[in-house]
Amino acid sequence: MGSFIFIAHDGTLRSLEVPAGTSAMQAAVANGITGIVAECGGSQMCATCHVYVDAAWLPKLAPMQAPEDAMLDSAASERKANSRLSCQILMSAELDGLVVHLPERQV
Repeated sequence: MGSFIFIAHDGTLRSLEVPAGTSAMQAAVANGITGIVAECGGSQMCATCHVYVDAAWLPKLAPMQAPEDAMLDSAASERKANSRLSCQILMSAELDGLVVHLPERQV
């Protein structure tokens, strides 16, 4: 188990405890986090689970692969250096407490 911490665009914070291997997108959808749409269900075919990863956590993430990189170019909110698709962030012991900020809009 570990926790993802979601910070909404308005500053509202919500922490979710999830089992290892659960994606941040799955955790958000299963727990009604407003701001993660997840239209494609986690197959990297949309950018509606776009998040901004807190800078302190970026070095701990798996490297971004080409499909995720390409999909982020179509995100509704501004792409930044810390942009990632939450469907590609999987809970592990190393990511316990990971903080992500939700963009203003997904669609």
